[in-house]
Amino acid sequence: NWRSKMSLGDYLRINNKIAIEGVDTRALTAHLRDNGSQMGIISTEDSSVENLLKKVRFHPGIGGLDLVKYETTDRVHSYREGIWSWERGCYPHIDDEKAEYSILVYDFGVKLNILRNLVSSGFKTIVVPASTPAEEVLNIDPDAILLSNGPGNPAIVAYAIENTKKLIGKKPLFGICFGHQIIGLALGGEVYKLKFGHHGANHPVKDLYTGKVVITSQNHNYCVDIKSLKGAVELTHRNLYDGTEEGLRHKELSIFSVQYHPEASPGPNDSSYIFRRFRDIVRTS
Repeated sequence: NWRSKMSLGDYLRINNKIAIEGVDTRALTAHLRDNGSQMGIISTEDSSVENLLKKVRFHPGIGGLDLVKYETTDRVHSYREGIWSWERGCYPHIDDEKAEYSILVYDFGVKLNILRNLVSSGFKTIVVPASTPAEEVLNIDPDAILLSNGPGNPAIVAYAIENTKKLIGKKPLFGICFGHQIIGLALGGEVYKLKFGHHGANHPVKDLYTGKVVITSQNHNYCVDIKSLKGAVELTHRNLYDGTEEGLRHKELSIFSVQYHPEASPGPNDSSYIFRRFRDIVRTS
C-alpha cells in the first residue's frame, strides 16, 4: 500500500497487539470444517504445547456465562435519533410527538441502529436494563416491547426468559437475534448451538411470506429449534446457506422475531422492512 507509513509488525508493536504467523490456515480451516468451532489459545509466555492444551481444555468457555449484564444499560432512558439522512448529513432528532406508537426496548446489548430504525418507523422509544421486572414494564405501559440482540447463550439468562413469559399475551413482542432466542425459550421451546456460528455480512435469507431473498448481517452461535415449539409458531424466514430458521411468528399472539440483524446494512438495506412489518402488527393488535 503506497499510503502506508510503517510495516504491519511495527504497527502491531506500537498498538500492543498480539499476532501470529507461520500457521497453515488451510489445514486449520479443514479441521474446523470437520469438527466445528473450537476454542484456541495464543501465548507469548508459555511455549509448552502440553501446558497450553491443558489450559484451553479446562477453560469453561462462554456458554455458561451471563454476558448480558456486562452489556446492558444501567438506567431507563429515551432515544430520539432516527436513521441516517443523506440529505441532511446527520442522524435526525425526531420528537416523541411525531411517534405513532411507543415501544419499550429490553437492552441485552442493543445496537444503536435498532433504536434508530424504531424511531424512524414511528415509535417513541424507551430503553430499559435487561433485568427490569415485567411488572415495571407493564406499569410503563408501552404499545409494544422489543427484545434486543445480545451476547452469549440465551438459556443462561434466566431473568430475561422469566420476564418475557410474563409479558406474553400482554403486549406485542418483537425479538432480534438474542431477543429472538429469548422469545423461543419463553414460549417453551429450545435452542441449540450451531456447529458453525453465523457471522458476517452476506448471509442470504428467504422471507417465506414474500418469497424474496434478502442479504443479511448475522452474528450468533445459537438457533431456535422450531420443532420444539410444537406448532405454536410458524417459520417466517430461512437461512439459504444451511437451512436453519431465521424468523418466527406466533399463530395466535402478536409475537414476531428474526434471528438476523435487520438494522444492519451490509451494502443494501434489504431487511429494514422488518421494522415496518412489526409496526403493522402493532397497528392491528
